[in-house]
Parts: sequence; structure tokens; C-alpha cells
Amino acid sequence: MALNTRRLGTSSALDVSAQGLGCMGMTFGYGDADANEALATIDRALELGVTLLDTADMYGPHTNEELIGRAVAGRRDKVVLASKVGNEIGDDGQLTWRINGRPDYIRKSIEGTLRRLGTDHLDLYYLHRVDPDVPIEESFGALGELVGAGLVRHLGISEAAPATIRRAHAVHPLTAVQTEYSLFTRDVEVNGVLDTVRELGIGFVAYSPLGRGFLTGTIRDTSDIPEGLDFRRIAPRFKDENIRQNLPVVDQLNDLAAAAGTTVGRLALAWVLSRGDDVVAIPGTKRRRYLEENISASDVELSADVLAAIDRIAPYGVTAGNRYPDKEMASLSR
Repeated sequence: MALNTRRLGTSSALDVSAQGLGCMGMTFGYGDADANEALATIDRALELGVTLLDTADMYGPHTNEELIGRAVAGRRDKVVLASKVGNEIGDDGQLTWRINGRPDYIRKSIEGTLRRLGTDHLDLYYLHRVDPDVPIEESFGALGELVGAGLVRHLGISEAAPATIRRAHAVHPLTAVQTEYSLFTRDVEVNGVLDTVRELGIGFVAYSPLGRGFLTGTIRDTSDIPEGLDFRRIAPRFKDENIRQNLPVVDQLNDLAAAAGTTVGRLALAWVLSRGDDVVAIPGTKRRRYLEENISASDVELSADVLAAIDRIAPYGVTAGNRYPDKEMASLSR
């Protein structure tokens, strides 16, 4: 297993491992978690060459940043820490389920993020979602101030429309745009996001590159979703009727992977990594065994014939069911 380094951005460049580690599920969103196993997973990721750890203040809230702070204590210089702001957390420490991109909220939030992570600066700070009530220029004006103060090194934005990306980039150079991208979610290929970031020299970070477990073949009906607070229980794509429609696509991909001498999960992740040297994937996991399989996908080479077959099996629009509930979907086009 080997991980190459890829460069996010040009005018504001950041070198990271081709695969980062999405840490959300270690404390939030995907059922119960084991802190000891999560810490061991981060340890193993760093051993295998992962440098980018991705979190957000809303994951928990706060507990994910605290976990990563514990994991990197004493070796901060070996990791690239990325976190996010914009999903509002109230004074009681609970999510309000509102989006907040106000400058004063951003300035206040960075203090807690740095404290929880045990560092004096973030390497990459994303606006997690775009606030419809705050001009993007105001949000990125505040984020740019954090760069000027040395609290943040690089800026990014998550799930934004091309016009918004351009406006944010005009205020302060963006290093990364983070959006869901997988064989089940190819929207960025047709909605202008990939074209825009490449025109502007911005790196692209693909989250949920394995379709939240769907593309590994581990979810075949709702009974396979872990008990507890698991996001997939409210995600339309994971409703029974949509799972039934999507399974034949996974099965065809599985057959293709077997013929190529690999697994469907490795095939799906290798496909994301093949999209360009400016694309970095951050598959999320909280267990070492899944981490090691994910890392091994970096050694999978997909032939032209296999890539063509993938496009036939899983073209844009093949997937049944939205990836988020309707209210959240509306927030993704801003």
C-alpha cells in the first residue's frame, strides 16, 4: 500500500495525501462508535501515509474535534488538519440545524475549534454550508481575516454552486472545494463545479466516495444500517424502495471488480482517485480494517476498458433517491 501526495490549489497550494481520512463517523452520524478503535484507526492512517484529517465543529457537536485533538497530540507537525464552520451550534452546545455564515459567528467559532484540536492554527478551514442570508463576500471576508491573523493557513468551501465559488475565490483564494463525489453521486461533472475549480486552480476534495457504504456492498437493505443515530436512516437514497433500485448497479460493479481482480469498494474508490491529480478523496471510516482496504485502492489501476464499463454501468443520474432530505438538498445549490 502506498499513498502519493497531491496538491490542492495553485495560487494557495496545500500538499496532502491522495487519500485523507474523513473522521465524522468516529463520533457522529453513523451509529455507535468506539473511541479507542477510532484513535487506533487514526494511528494506523498516519502510519500508512495519510496526512489529511477532516472534521467539523458540528460533528458531535465538538466531540469529533476533541477526538482528533487527542489523536494528534505530540505530532501536530505530521498532519494537515481540516475543519469546517457554518452549521450553527447554539450557546448550549447543541446544533440548531440552521446555517450561520455571519462574520461574528465565524470569528467566535475558530477559537473553540483550535482549542479542541489543541493547536494554534488550522491548515484548512471550510465554510461548511452557504448561508442564504449572508453575502458570501462577508463570510469570506471574515475567513480571510483569520488567515491574516495566522489562525488559518488555507480556505475552502463545501457544497457550493459555481457562481458562489467564484465570488468566494474573488475575496480570498480558495485552496479546496469539498463536495460529495462517487459513482452514485456524479453531479459535479455536470453542474459546473469541477469545471469551475479547474478553471480557477482550486483543488477538489471528494467526500463520501464510497456512497456511505452503499458502494462497498455492505448495505443491501435497511436492516444493514446500524442501530442508533445513523444519518442513513433519514437519507432518501437508503429507503427500501431506492435500495432495491440501486442494488443492481452495485451488483454489476461487483462483477466488474471481480473480473478485474479487486473488490467493488476498491474499484469505486480507485475510480474517484482516477478523476484527476487535483482530486483528493476522504473516505470515512472508524475501523482499521476498512481503512486498510481503502488505502489499498490507491494501488488499483483501472484500464480504459474498465473505466468505459464503469461509465456504462453507473452514468450520471443512475442512482435512485436523493442523497439528503429535501430541506438539506435545497441548501446544496447555493
